Amino acid sequence: MPSSRPERVGEQVRAELCALLRTSASDPALQRVTVTHVRMARDLQHARVYYTALGGAAERRQADRGLRRAASFLRGRLGRRLRLRHVPDLTFVHDDSIEREQRIAHVLEELHLDRPTSPPASEPVDSSDVPE
Repeated sequence: MPSSRPERVGEQVRAELCALLRTSASDPALQRVTVTHVRMARDLQHARVYYTALGGAAERRQADRGLRRAASFLRGRLGRRLRLRHVPDLTFVHDDSIEREQRIAHVLEELHLDRPTSPPASEPVDSSDVPE
């Protein structure tokens, strides 16, 4: 549970943006966008919105353009839905943490596959070789 006011407002903004993108966005590029988290400035005047977009680099560029075009529309809708004195300015930033996590998991998997599956067995000791 977020503890500071900017964190709580950021979570509200994230939830509302998710709902707006799901229900009100007419741009097809925005249908594949997921808002991962929102960082609010301490004064609540600016919101940095982190998002991911399904698909490759071309879809990501389309989503970025679509979000920039829809920023004022989304900000206006947020103003109607949230009870804030000032609606924050929205800045959209692509969140590449999921791709980074996938790359790390892939590298770890490759390292695990390169490792031998079982330790080498030690040779049995012949009792006749042991001095008395």
